[in-house]
This record gives sequence, C-alpha cells and structure tokens, in this order.
Amino acid sequence: MYCGSCMHDNSLAKAMRAIGDDVLLQPVYTPIRTDEPGIASDQIFLGGIQVYLLQQIPLLRWVPRGLRSWLDRPGIIGAATRNAVGTDPAKLGDLTLSMLRGEHGRQASEVERLVRWLETEHRPDAIILSNLLIGGVIPSIAERLPDTKIIVVLQGDDIFLDQLPDNVRRKAILLCQELAESVDTFVTYSRFYRDKMCGLLSIPAEKFEIHPLSIDLKPFGEVDLVAAASVADGLPTPHTKVAGEFRVGYFARIAPEKGLHLLVQAFERLAGDPNNAHITLHAAGWLGDHHRPYLDELQGKLKAANLAERFIYHGSPSLDEKVSLMRSFDLLSVPAPYEDPKGLFLLEAMAAGVPVLQPAHGAFVELVEATGGGECYPPHDPGELAARIVALSRSAERLTEFQSVAQHRLKQNHSIEAAAVRMHETCRAR
Repeated sequence: MYCGSCMHDNSLAKAMRAIGDDVLLQPVYTPIRTDEPGIASDQIFLGGIQVYLLQQIPLLRWVPRGLRSWLDRPGIIGAATRNAVGTDPAKLGDLTLSMLRGEHGRQASEVERLVRWLETEHRPDAIILSNLLIGGVIPSIAERLPDTKIIVVLQGDDIFLDQLPDNVRRKAILLCQELAESVDTFVTYSRFYRDKMCGLLSIPAEKFEIHPLSIDLKPFGEVDLVAAASVADGLPTPHTKVAGEFRVGYFARIAPEKGLHLLVQAFERLAGDPNNAHITLHAAGWLGDHHRPYLDELQGKLKAANLAERFIYHGSPSLDEKVSLMRSFDLLSVPAPYEDPKGLFLLEAMAAGVPVLQPAHGAFVELVEATGGGECYPPHDPGELAARIVALSRSAERLTEFQSVAQHRLKQNHSIEAAAVRMHETCRAR
C-alpha cells in the first residue's frame, strides 16, 4: 500500500541529499511504495518472508543463506504481499518479541547480516530508524559501530503495542525500554507524542527532539496547466463541481481506524436537512481487500438513505491525481478515532488550499494550531462534526482565512527542505 511514513522518508532523504548529505534510504521487511519517484535501495534487509519463516520454522536458520536469499527479492516479496490482509498485531506477539530481541531472537542471522553490512560497507555517521519496533538491531549497532549516532523516529509505535495481547504487550514494552537506553536521540512530530512515549517507555524527556511535521510542498504549489486551460475554455476537468456544491473530502486509508464511518454518520445527519443539499462527500485512499466489506457497508447505508449520488469513492490516486482531487475539496476531514501521532494528510490538504476539520485529540490539535489551517471539534461526536461542516459551508470568509494563514505557515515551518536541515543538525549533534 501507499505508506505515509515511507513517502515522508523518501521526500526527506531526497531533501537531505539536496543539501549535500550522503543519504541511503534502506527498506526493511518489504519494498517501499511511494506516489513520487523513489530513491530507496533495491536491496531489502530483514525481508518479511524470511522474518516470518524463521519464526515459524526455527530450523530454517541452519539452511545456508545463499539457498534462501531469493526470498528477499523485491519481486518475490511484492508478489507475496500483493493480496495480503495486513499485519494483525494480536497474531504476531511472539514474532514481535523475537524481533525486539535482535541477536538473541530467531531472526539473529538476519540481524547479523544487516549489522555486518553497515559495519563493513558503510560505517554511517548516523542511522535513523523509522520506529522502535525494528530496533532489535540497535544494541549490535551500538556495540560494533560506537561512533554512529542512533536516532529513532517515534510515530505510532504505541498503536501497534496496544493491540498486542496484554502479556505480550508488557514484555514488548520492557524490551523497548531496554533498547531505548542505546538510542542517542528520539524524534517526534508533536509534544503530545513525546509526552506519551516518555511515559510509556520511561524515556527521559531530554533525549527527545520535536521536529514539525513536514511535506514536499512543490507538487501542491504547481499550477495544473491542463486543468487551468480546461477551465479557461469552459471544459469540464476530472473533478469539476456542480455550481454551488460544497465538497467535503476524506483522504486516508479506507479503514475503520481512520474514521470514514464517522464522517459518513455526520454526512447522513446533515443531509437530512434540505438546506444542506449542496453538500457532497468524496473519499479517496488505499483500500485493502480485507477492508472492502467495510466500504461496501458504508456505501450500502448511503444508498439506503438515498445519498448514493452524493458520495463518490475515487480509489487510490497517483500523486498528480491526488493533488487535482484535493484541490476540488472545500473542506477535508479525517475523523480518526485514535490519537494519531502525525497527520500528513492535513498538511497535504492545506498545501492544496483546503481547510481541515479534525477531532481534538492526538497530534491534530497541535498541527491545526501551528498551521492555522482549520479547526478542531470534540472527538467521537458525529453530531458536532455535522454541525461544524454545515457552519463552515456557510462561512466562505472563515475558509479563506484558514487558507491564507496556512499557506504562509506551511512554507515557514513545514516544508521538507526545513525538515532536511533539522534532521541534518540532529545527525551531526553529539
């Protein structure tokens, strides 16, 4: 699937290269999929198939590495995961603990292969891990590469941990706490998540840096010349709106944890008033096979309420299609019921000139306050969400204010170029 963290890391690595850093973006588990040109290495370490089979068949570790290396080919992993139903933490407890144990787990041979490669071929000045759950390699790196600074970005580790069975979760947290001792710096994108992970993993606050969440603004700032010409000629564009239409957009994975059902509930409520006939709902985002029944159920409810013609699911668009679609939104809302540690889709919407309306929890509050690009409402309240949508649909002046403030603050604090400079400084500081 398209992974927000992977896309962010790809953009960040490119931006760091642009300022002169020698950066390698190294995939683990599976190849990286992005909606822009990728710069990740073709080589994969801790290949997902190997990791899983070594857990299920411990004797496999005695099979010569050369005989099973084909399992790490990107094409093989891609074929194996193309129709996968995702990773259910509740079913992966033992594997999670084994991976966190690193050189003492069942995947020790794969951990050794990665660390030896870093030690003999690269000896990096700094290594950045995108989460702590792949941190089983940290003690080995710290021991064999003592001059390498170890940085870990925390951005949702708690969500996976919280879905583990209680006894496994407790053990996993203890292992994470042990790994944290060998980490030089932790990076989060909000004070909220820093404080949460400080408490969960007993990490001293002084080991944290807060980096404002950032995206590559360029694709969203470039004028779509084809669309502009079509408008000038009076021709329809791919996402042309009906006169007077107010389009509420959703752009995230189609999954219960992202809250599309809550937005649908709010839409059903407001659509009951004939005065809101101008409001429509449009959704886009990656849809896994295991969540197709979820979308089917939501579409069935809207059809039963005679609202099917006012809802469109646009699939999983490419980058250009995403920008074009987002620009057609008047408001974006992704009412995730959990405490999201990031919210990249909010920055994308604001960069496209679209205000946002988000539940007041997780990192959303800080991000909306920092950008001035929208407002928050009490979480888990579809009625309040519906009321806010209606109010904003009738307040063009307020929407314009959101757009104006956000455009300025994004360029100032949330560009990927600024993020590259911050990470460069983090890597150099000892």
